[in-house]
Amino acid sequence: MGIKAKHALVTGSSRGIGRGIALKLAEHAVRVAVHYYRNERAAAETLSEVRKRDSDGFIVQADVSKPEAITKMFDRVRSEFGGLDIFVSNARPELPEFYQGPMDITPEQWDTAFNSQARAFLLGVREAARIMPDGGRIFAITYGAGSRTGSLQPWVGMGSAKAAMESLVRYFAVGLARRGITVNAVSPGWTEDSVLNTLPAQAQDLIRNWHKDGWTPMRRLGTPADIGNIVTLLSTEEAAWMTGQVLYADGGASLMNAEVPPAIQFG
Repeated sequence: MGIKAKHALVTGSSRGIGRGIALKLAEHAVRVAVHYYRNERAAAETLSEVRKRDSDGFIVQADVSKPEAITKMFDRVRSEFGGLDIFVSNARPELPEFYQGPMDITPEQWDTAFNSQARAFLLGVREAARIMPDGGRIFAITYGAGSRTGSLQPWVGMGSAKAAMESLVRYFAVGLARRGITVNAVSPGWTEDSVLNTLPAQAQDLIRNWHKDGWTPMRRLGTPADIGNIVTLLSTEEAAWMTGQVLYADGGASLMNAEVPPAIQFG
């Protein structure tokens, strides 16, 4: 399988899942625009790793919750690359900016979640499509449990915003299908070097052990490289017939039955 793509923009690629995606694409000779919001040093580290993989790119700063910043970001991409083959919408704000339950979340926190996710994806895809050749690839990085469940109450803003992103994926997939541009969502489960690592150590241990004990059938958490592999796979020419889908990259965790203890489910 091969990737003909030469240029990619991955938002939020200074670290975590975004970095994992950027590095996997770089391994296939894709040049990467490494986006960051606040941490320029981390973005420079990602670009350095991209170059170690015999690829290249540049770093670009933008607050994707602001329409004018999105426009400037794509202007920079156009200036540096001349076009764009792959767009990955992955950036999100830090937890304190949106993490509040439905009875207490402020309008500002709600807007932060939606503006950084659903609206950023809406505007980003429109900008990307203007400079993307036929056959391009567009991805939204979402979170399945957050968009389908209501148990983690303080995730209400982000979960609702991710659900809106998933809906947009389907609309854009239809709208861009005639050009052969595919639009898909990748939905990771719990992943190392991501939001998990911002939690208290005790909470991290509980989550890791829960999944290693069987809640994830593969008995481990995901890694940024795992998610990068999925995006890379869907960027190949052979994946041109798949569009408008939400793909769960979670080691099988989404297949588990929440009403039955894992020990019973495995027989």
